[in-house]
Formats: sequence, C-alpha cells, structure tokens
Amino acid sequence: MMLGVLLARAGVRVHVLEKHADFLRDFRGDTIHPSTLEIMSELGLLDEFLKLPHQKVQRLNGQFGDLRLVIADFAHLPVKAPYIAMMPQWDFLDFLADEARRYPNFSLELQAEATGLIEEDGKVAGVKVRTPAGEREVRADLVVGADGRASVLRQRSGLAVEDLGAPMDALWFRLSRKPTDTEETQGRFDSGRIVVMLNRGDYWQCAFVIAKGSLEQLRDKGLQDFRDTVGKLAPFEASRADELQSWGDIKLLTVKVDRMPVWYREGLLFIGDAAHAMSPIGGVGVNLAVQDAVAAANQLAIPLCEDRASLADLAAVQHRRMLATRVVQWLQLALQNNVIAPTLSNTGPLKPPLFLRLMQRFPVLRRIPARLLGLGVRPEHVAEVMRHPVPRV
Repeated sequence: MMLGVLLARAGVRVHVLEKHADFLRDFRGDTIHPSTLEIMSELGLLDEFLKLPHQKVQRLNGQFGDLRLVIADFAHLPVKAPYIAMMPQWDFLDFLADEARRYPNFSLELQAEATGLIEEDGKVAGVKVRTPAGEREVRADLVVGADGRASVLRQRSGLAVEDLGAPMDALWFRLSRKPTDTEETQGRFDSGRIVVMLNRGDYWQCAFVIAKGSLEQLRDKGLQDFRDTVGKLAPFEASRADELQSWGDIKLLTVKVDRMPVWYREGLLFIGDAAHAMSPIGGVGVNLAVQDAVAAANQLAIPLCEDRASLADLAAVQHRRMLATRVVQWLQLALQNNVIAPTLSNTGPLKPPLFLRLMQRFPVLRRIPARLLGLGVRPEHVAEVMRHPVPRV
C-alpha cells in the first residue's frame, strides 16, 4: 500500500490487489516507528495521520526478574516525531488507501487474491487473480509481491528462501485496560517466561513467548495454569487474566526469520515480509517493509513512468535494502539466541544481560537501541518527485 501511494504520487499507474474485503483484521505489526512517521512527514501527511487514534511510546521499559529498567529512549532522535505510535494497522492502511485514491492513476481492488504468476518468454507479465466474480488475469509491467511471510507469489516464483531459524513462538491475546493502569508498553522477563504488553488504549495487547513447538505442553497443563502464570507476570491484579475464557481467546503466532537471497526476476520484485520475514523482536517488521517501499519507489518511479524499468533497477532495490535486512536479522537472531532462549530455559534467578545493566548505569547508552529500533540501519527518504506529487483528482 505504501509503495502504491508513492508510485501514484509520481504518476505511475498502480493497481493494488487485496484478497480480503477490508483491512479490519488483527494484525500483529501495530507499532509505527519514528522512521515511518518521518516518511509521513516528508509526504506532508504527518499532522493528518496523527489525528487517528494512537498512543505515544517515548520509552521502552522492561523487567528482568525483580529489576525494572529502560531499554530504549526515543526522545533524542532527530526526527519530527521521536516516539513509537501504537496504532491499529487497519487504520494505517485505510489512511494510505484514502490518500492513494486521490490520484486518478491509482486503483485498489478488494476481494482480489493473487494466486499465481503469468509468465511469457521467461518474464513475469502479470498475476492470476481469484475474485467473487471468478478467475481472471491482471497484466503489468512490474508485479510487486508484498503478500507476507507465507507469500503465494514467492512460492510460484521459483526463487529460493533461506530459513534462519527461531527458537520461539508467541501466544497473542487481549486483556482489558483500566484508566488506573500504567501507560507504559513493557516486557517482563522471568525464569522460563516472557510476556510483552502493548498499550492499545482500552485494552492490552499481550504476547506470551514460548519455546517453539511447546504449545501442546502448555495446553496439557490447562487453561487455569496459563491464566495463573499470566496473572503473576502482569502489572495489575492477577484476576484480570480470568478474562481468557478459552484457548480460542489465545492465538498462536508462529515466529519465523528468513530471507530470499535474490528478491527479483524480470518483471517481478518482492519486498517486506515476502522478501525477508522478521522476528517480532522490536516490532520492526512493518517499518522495514515501509523502508523497502520507499527504496523501491525511489529507484523505480521514473523508469516506470518512462517505460524503461530494467532487471538492473530491481537488483538496485535489493542492493539498497539488503544490508539493513541482514543487520536487523543478525541483531534479532543474537537476541533470540542469547537473551530469549536462555530466559525460556532458565529455572533459577534471572540476571539481566550485561549490556542492559550498562544501559541503566549509563543512560546515554539507551540512545543506541532507540536509534536502531526507531530509525533502522539505513533510513530511507522520499525522493523529490514524490514529495511534490502529480495533481490529485
């Protein structure tokens, strides 16, 4: 959707396919980081965007055993909005869709699922689409696969995927939030257990981290045992965990970290989770996808307008974004293997890692994770051709 907005502003004809009837689904990536807010500012949309309901998170807090600490402080970032905006992703997508529809060269088709690729002479020439009215073809000079970590188009492309591994999964559920609760988004690490709580205004979005493949063992202990565990870790009265009435209230998020060694073929490019699935650590996935979209638009807008987009242009998009992808995934894997996995297997007193202890002793060090999480490794900026768009309808 972000790529569609950017290309439409540059004058490219864009058709976005969405398989659902709307965007109203329980997304996991609802953290809009300063890097994405800065993109909205460069597009002249930030003030209007921030009128949508959201919560501002200026610091990320954690608790290891009995020790409370600050993990990242975004206040010093050199951007217009130095904080994370907690916003339902459906609101973000609806906002982008409304902006894109102002351009006559943009169209969004709902209930249109891309099921395969159209190939001619070794080149991708479009996609096969399933709609309520039946099957049809949509042809395009360039197909962009942004259909997530279970990408159908990636499977059909014949391109390889490298699985980097993840030692954990997450159970995703909601608990009510009261006006007297803390406003802090926070993570609680205890021996053998981790829970992350995101402030969503009138409720807490919770992620209970478990060792990969251990869900059935957890279920065998019973729902009441799970509620008791959550109640002990939550920063409010334990009885609120009784709101979990059945296992149906708890969704399994299968964590996956992978990437494609090559993101493109002639006529085809992958971005976002389709090109590189990220761990939920840091909530960076949606923001890296936005950065991919900006890099792709910067590289491709003029060649597409002039009908000269080449394989070299697609390669340049991957080259631009691959370093950031590798570094972020390396950091996520390091945290998974050196912090999360040991915590989940720990049975004794829990001691925070040395780097977290140093951040509490020297607060200036909190700016390092804030910059990595908030801005990323290689922040992208919108090219002038899209900052000053073609006239709207």
